[in-house]
Amino acid sequence: MKYVHPVIISTLFWLASSAWAAAAEQDTPIVLKPDRVFDGTTGTSHEGWVVLVKGEKIAAAGPADSVEVPKDAKVIALPGTTLLPGLIDAHSHLLLHPYDEAPWDDQVLKEPLAERICRATVHAKADLLSGFTTLRDLGTEGAGYADVGIKRAIEKGIVPGPRLLVATRAIVATGSYAPRGFAPEVRVPQGAEEADGQTLRRVVRDQIRGGADWIKVYADFPHGPGKGAKPAFTLDELKLIVGTAKDAGVPVVAHATSKEGMRRAALAGVETIEHGDDGDVEVFRLMAERGVGYCPTLAAAEAYARYAGWRRGTPEPAGLRSKRESLKAALEAGVTVVNGSDIGVFAHGDGARELELLVEYGMTPVQAVKAATSVAAKALHLEEKVGAVKPGLLADLIAVEGDPTKDVKVLRKVQLVMKGGAIYKQP
Repeated sequence: MKYVHPVIISTLFWLASSAWAAAAEQDTPIVLKPDRVFDGTTGTSHEGWVVLVKGEKIAAAGPADSVEVPKDAKVIALPGTTLLPGLIDAHSHLLLHPYDEAPWDDQVLKEPLAERICRATVHAKADLLSGFTTLRDLGTEGAGYADVGIKRAIEKGIVPGPRLLVATRAIVATGSYAPRGFAPEVRVPQGAEEADGQTLRRVVRDQIRGGADWIKVYADFPHGPGKGAKPAFTLDELKLIVGTAKDAGVPVVAHATSKEGMRRAALAGVETIEHGDDGDVEVFRLMAERGVGYCPTLAAAEAYARYAGWRRGTPEPAGLRSKRESLKAALEAGVTVVNGSDIGVFAHGDGARELELLVEYGMTPVQAVKAATSVAAKALHLEEKVGAVKPGLLADLIAVEGDPTKDVKVLRKVQLVMKGGAIYKQP
């Protein structure tokens, strides 16, 4: 037998005992006793409710005297708090960090892939501990299929982080994306995968084979002469993307800021549209008729304005006024608003900012919280797993000081984070 250093033996023993302790803890029933429970689906909080967790799922939820508590249960008292489903952000970028730290071009062209992945694991932990237990990551911005590896590392318990739905490379029309501004004979790595015409079918299938849970397409982008976003794909090309993905059971999400880009994306059959800066009541009504969800990404727009020099208390720039008008039009048209912030453009761990802005721009606190729980879960086809405090669903739960259905800002005061019955943060 070869000699094994005592430090290695002790380390292996510690890892094994830690894993055993974590498994034992998850096998022990847990009773969560907050002041109130917001189940994610109704418009009010339930005073005096408790939630029983067994393994990775919610076993019971209801008034304390109606829930049978096992004798061996561990009771966690959460005075002064509201327990609610773990939050969902349907538009995130784990492989990006704020542009005032490093411009997007520098992140794509100058930061080594290994550095970007290391940063992403830190971002994932920050988002989880801030109460976001599920993210839809919408493109690696030049990092290839790194999101698939990060997702698997989280699932295997190698690094802590939210549940991930990933879009891998994203699809852009040839010649329309970035980095740009180089000599025409110089080819630089792009922040997404270029395709057009019949090559779109192959690219969609390649990304699905690579692990994409969603296909993301840029329905428009600023390209060609002049300023402003212009349609990047024909309606037939968008329908080809959606049809090819649908055959594999994979939904499609579209980046679209212009009215025409939004119109084509909705007609093509995408399931959510991101940004929608220039949307009006007419195009939002089309989205509502076709059941297309809307992720406004308000916090990212605010971040862009700050990076350009704007400060709160001074007149809003045109971009933010446009955001206000587009959300107002979406609500008027009856579009399903899904919480999606574009986090990564601004700091990870600050995802609550999107919900604060949803309320500031016209939604009620209850509407905003539902947009990040049951509404988002349904939009992402996860309603049978997460998004509500309901027996049989995964125990993705958070507790915050105060009542977020009355003051959404208390979502920043996270006291407990549980994902799949495992506790990542507690008082």
